[in-house]
Amino acid sequence: MPTDDVQDDLTRIVAGYVKWFDPARGFGFVISDDVPHDILLHANVLRNFGQSSIADGAGVRLRVLSTSRGTQATELVAIDIPEGLPPRIDDEVLDIDALGALEIEPARVKWFDRGKGFGFANVFGRPEDVFLHMEILRASGLAEIAPGEAVCLRIMDGKRGRMAVQLMSWESAARRTE
Repeated sequence: MPTDDVQDDLTRIVAGYVKWFDPARGFGFVISDDVPHDILLHANVLRNFGQSSIADGAGVRLRVLSTSRGTQATELVAIDIPEGLPPRIDDEVLDIDALGALEIEPARVKWFDRGKGFGFANVFGRPEDVFLHMEILRASGLAEIAPGEAVCLRIMDGKRGRMAVQLMSWESAARRTE
């Protein structure tokens, strides 16, 4: 009978962090103390998790398969919020514990310009835009998001209106509520 860490004789779950991921090329690599070489992370594995990108340095848990060509991820199990500086809003450091108490709101990305470092989303059933800052994407373990992408947001009121303080893919937010 399989354990939580082993699905069958061929795959297992390992923890690591994203070395790099290039959405244009459709792949990247993960480093793990449990595997002696880099683990291939294909864009399809991210898409199955509900994301199109992932931030370099983001912590991950993956189901991996060792093949004659190396080790590759077959399933993304979890993305850990990157450690480092806590997220900020209007130059105020956010309390991570307080973020968890905020309601998760379903939204769709209106537009996002990575070069400018910001964009906007619309929460379903509400007319006003929600500001999305690049630092919030990074703090949420994402490298970029696309217009029309379904996401879930935790939102606070800032000096200039409603601002996202955490962003999750639609699918990862659904997994949290199951």
